Amino acid sequence: MKILKTQTLRGPNYWSIRRQKLIQMRLDLENIAEKPSNEIPGFYEGLVETLPSLIEHFCSRDHRGGFLERVKEGTYMGHIIEHIALELQELAGMPVGFGRTRETSTPRVYNVVFEYVYEEAGRYAGRAAVRLCNAIIENGSYPPQELAQDVADLNDLRATSALGPSTETIIKEAETRSIPWMMLSARSMVQLGYGVNQRRIQATLTENSNILGVELACDKEGTKTILRDAGIPVPRGTVIYYLDELADAVQDVGGYPIVIKPLDGNHGRGITIDINTREDAEDAYDLAAAASKTRSVIVEKYYQGNDHRVLVINGKLIAVSERVPAHVMGDGQSTIEELIERTNLDPNRGDGHDNILTRISVDRTSLGVLKRQGFEMDTVLKQGERAYLRATANLSTGGIAIDRTDDIHPKNVWIAERAAKIIGLDIAGIDIVTPDITKPLDEVDGVIVEINAAPGFRMHVAPSQGLPRNVAGPVLEMLYPNNHSSRIPILAVTGTNGKTTTTRLLAHLYRQTGKVVGYTSTDGIYLGDYMVERGDNTGPLSAGVILKDPTVEVAVLECARGGMIRSGLAFDSCDVGVVLNVAADHLGLGDIDTIEQMAKVKGIIAETVNPDGYAVLNADDPLVAEMAKNVKGKVAYFSMDQHNPIIVDHLRRDGIAAIYENGYLSIFEGEWTLRIEKAENIPVTMKGMAPFMIANALAASLAAFVNGVDIELIRQGVRTFNPGAAQTPGRMNLFELKDHSVLVDYAHNPAGYEAVGAFVKNWQGDRLGVIGGPGDRRDEDLMLLGKIAAQTFDHIIVKEDNDKRGRENGEVADLIVKGILSENPEASYNVILNEMEALETGLDKVKADGLVVIFPESVPRAIEFIEKLKEES
Repeated sequence: MKILKTQTLRGPNYWSIRRQKLIQMRLDLENIAEKPSNEIPGFYEGLVETLPSLIEHFCSRDHRGGFLERVKEGTYMGHIIEHIALELQELAGMPVGFGRTRETSTPRVYNVVFEYVYEEAGRYAGRAAVRLCNAIIENGSYPPQELAQDVADLNDLRATSALGPSTETIIKEAETRSIPWMMLSARSMVQLGYGVNQRRIQATLTENSNILGVELACDKEGTKTILRDAGIPVPRGTVIYYLDELADAVQDVGGYPIVIKPLDGNHGRGITIDINTREDAEDAYDLAAAASKTRSVIVEKYYQGNDHRVLVINGKLIAVSERVPAHVMGDGQSTIEELIERTNLDPNRGDGHDNILTRISVDRTSLGVLKRQGFEMDTVLKQGERAYLRATANLSTGGIAIDRTDDIHPKNVWIAERAAKIIGLDIAGIDIVTPDITKPLDEVDGVIVEINAAPGFRMHVAPSQGLPRNVAGPVLEMLYPNNHSSRIPILAVTGTNGKTTTTRLLAHLYRQTGKVVGYTSTDGIYLGDYMVERGDNTGPLSAGVILKDPTVEVAVLECARGGMIRSGLAFDSCDVGVVLNVAADHLGLGDIDTIEQMAKVKGIIAETVNPDGYAVLNADDPLVAEMAKNVKGKVAYFSMDQHNPIIVDHLRRDGIAAIYENGYLSIFEGEWTLRIEKAENIPVTMKGMAPFMIANALAASLAAFVNGVDIELIRQGVRTFNPGAAQTPGRMNLFELKDHSVLVDYAHNPAGYEAVGAFVKNWQGDRLGVIGGPGDRRDEDLMLLGKIAAQTFDHIIVKEDNDKRGRENGEVADLIVKGILSENPEASYNVILNEMEALETGLDKVKADGLVVIFPESVPRAIEFIEKLKEES
């Protein structure tokens, strides 16, 4: 059994499952692994022995132990891999539960999809699951030490991949409020929301954070000076730069006890408190200077009392936590070293910020703190005697936090909120030392010792004692006041043919509103009037460019089959999902072998419409109309036939539809009719002679209408959208030369050929086709292109693409010719494999006032050639 491919799916996959984080593995179940589990001797017993925790998996049996029942009865290895990959992540503290396994069209090959929390950990879990199963198949067991190493490696990956606890808190709250988020590519920044409604955070710094306030908070002495001038109680202190200034500094602050700390330190590094001798002061100076980037040191008066962190967000006090430094309590029997080891066994303690509490570590600083208390590591503490291991109460050094939000005195609330505003921070962590937080600071000699920008949230969200506080909620209420939307309208377009034209027309209609529209298509990414990137940009990465741009007010996204299968979608839901049609194209690729399977892929867009949005569906295409059953939002139909039974029934139920009737494109809503414009006056319809372009215009107009664009603006938009080579290259581009006309269209499948043929058959004059097809299409599809061409053109020139896509030279042309002759044995045709030579021959051969149609491999090359001819003529 081996892994053929591993990829990440972000968004709904082609099984129509709404998940955001999925790993897809392509497995080859070779040799014995191809057998069901009950036919592999000892496999069930070896699996249970290795991972008894799989008993918790319900699987499809809907009861505990259901999965192992299926293994015992017989299930395929891909399904087992799926469950093991999930269980390994669970054992490493990453809760996941979703998975699916499906056969592919290739014998022995399976697609396995499972959920992950962190991508690298998910990929590792998949590979480890394959190793584990192979080992049990070959040896009957998987060594316990290897399983332990897998779990340890997954724990390491979790630790390195995880967002910080504060960021995680904000993101979880955003998810509960349906605010989308995405990681940005630099400086661990997170984007909340889309487009113009996005907000950015970095830990607990937000885009509202005042750089002057942040810089001032980092200058501890400057902070104290500003606060002191405002009448807020702060410690007496001074800054020194050299050791020989220490004695004068101690005298300036009023003598011992004192505190020494770095001027620009953080996380409690380099701080020593309650210093009472010159010798200790000199050691503390060295420690602080080493922790300071500028080797500048603050000497302050030491104030007796407890350390409190007060969190102020957007000018309001949100939470208060009393912080107790890392310590152990004596039991009359154990040494301090033994007590530390026992304390660190608490499952709530972990490394760094992984857990509620941090493990206590012993270093030079903690040994010094013990020494000042008269203790050593081998000291046996009396029952109830406390030994501190840190002078500061930071959670990152093993301290604990006690919630005191309900205890703080109102005057202290006022002082803290005022201090945050004075420094200029939207989110401030204010450190207060006071013997009693329930009394005003000025009555008990309490002081503000520090104000921190980007304060940690862990102590408030998961205190060691007391009530957890939702501190992320106020952050999001500050970023999105008064329920301001975090989203922008997203209009997604898919289908086999017509996607690019419809996307461009829809973007043009929305631009009539004056809003900045970002859109993606097969020829590029566009923002407003400008192209950002040229090329096929119909996947989630390209859509992400639009959704991340802070100027975009509306996103119109073309969503192609390939991008959805490979990587899912860039968005979790859309406001309008347009499905134009489903036809036989790209079949046999990516395990999509039937048109019904292709419909499932395209149907993802309809299923992703949010409950308040609209799925815009083609009522004339049975596979598309069928998608209405899975839509969570509302449905609107478009049709070329006002008597279509689906349309008749929909309007009877007061639904909305766009219909081509009596030569007009019209919007119907119940009994109301809003005529948009005559088809012959809409340039994209080729004077009303291109039915499939009329259908595209109906879909775009309806999508804009249901999303609130005024009907007058829609009329204006369809009249002014010119489907020329500049706006829609390769989409029904008609060029008038001296004696004849040339039509360039990128149609490359039977449905596309038929759509162009509907226009060509209306042409009064000679009709010549320069045709070909991509080499990766099925033989029957290429033959069908030939049959349709024989029905459409008076003469045919068969050419081939430069990229044969695995075919031999001339093989594609032979199949197309076979199709031509099956339709009309007397058909007029010739074969010229070179595309440009074929086009030149066609232009020479066509009669006066005739039409040459080319379906080019390279649209830009064909258009450039034709425009050059036009200039010369």
